Amino acid sequence: MTLFLTESEVASLVSVPELVDALEQAFRDKAAGLAANVPRGRAALPGGTVLHVMSAAWGPGGVTGLKAYTTSREGGRFVVLLYDERGRLVALLQADTLGQRRTGAATGLATRYLAREDARTVAVIGAGWQARTQLEAVCAVRPIQRAWVFSRTAERRERFAQEMSQHLGLPVLPVASAEEAVRAADVVCTITTARDPVVLGRWLPPGVHVNAAGSNWAHRRELDAEAVARAHRVVVDDLPQARVECGDLIQAAAEGVFEWDRAAELGDVVAGKVQGRASPQEVTLFCSQGIALEDVVAARLVYERARARGVGRQLDLGLDRP
Repeated sequence: MTLFLTESEVASLVSVPELVDALEQAFRDKAAGLAANVPRGRAALPGGTVLHVMSAAWGPGGVTGLKAYTTSREGGRFVVLLYDERGRLVALLQADTLGQRRTGAATGLATRYLAREDARTVAVIGAGWQARTQLEAVCAVRPIQRAWVFSRTAERRERFAQEMSQHLGLPVLPVASAEEAVRAADVVCTITTARDPVVLGRWLPPGVHVNAAGSNWAHRRELDAEAVARAHRVVVDDLPQARVECGDLIQAAAEGVFEWDRAAELGDVVAGKVQGRASPQEVTLFCSQGIALEDVVAARLVYERARARGVGRQLDLGLDRP
């Protein structure tokens, strides 16, 4: 039997702070060679609809899984398939909320290891669905006192500021430019669909930590080359995936200001194999592509809680029959 979980059920079973801790262990396992991640593959139709598929195995969790989703003019549709150690399909999850929360959690984990301990302010560039968990995750790992948000649409940034101020219990203020937000921040999160840079290196204050989480296409970037060049430590969630998807680094490398041997994997930082921040004045950068290991770890946590609480619906797909 396969447990089917809807978006609302998934949302009720796991929070962003809990996922930060779950991903911390999984990335430590990845650094130890106990987890495998297969980068995203894409197949596109002439009309613009794209199928994206990515998979992973997590040995200590005893699970494998994949995320498959489509994007089109109508939006995105996401599912995660979770298999146990015997190869049985144990869960099928609607995964838009899961993806939103695990993406935020990865940012939170990187911030835990790369941002200054005294970080108190955040700039969020982008005010969409994914931006909420970016800010929530940073607030889960640092004692944030104030945040600023910028997006191209004034109405969206004002609505985001109001909603997140109420949700987090701290002042979240809309601002009229990305530069205004970035220059005042200890932590910067970019979470946009931009093709061209929304954050420039000359804006970055000393000691800032940047989470670039919006782009996973080689031809798109959120940071200019100077922002990448100014980073003393560049961290990615998975190097093979970053080499084909991370437009921020791919384009900086093409412009001659970045070399791939400067990039470290988040798992190696978490495991202590690679130093993260070395001084309060350094600029640090996490480029997040969103990897399947994050989806599989999050799905396992949701599945175990659903079983314990009797949430979801059992489906007989006939897959366990000889």
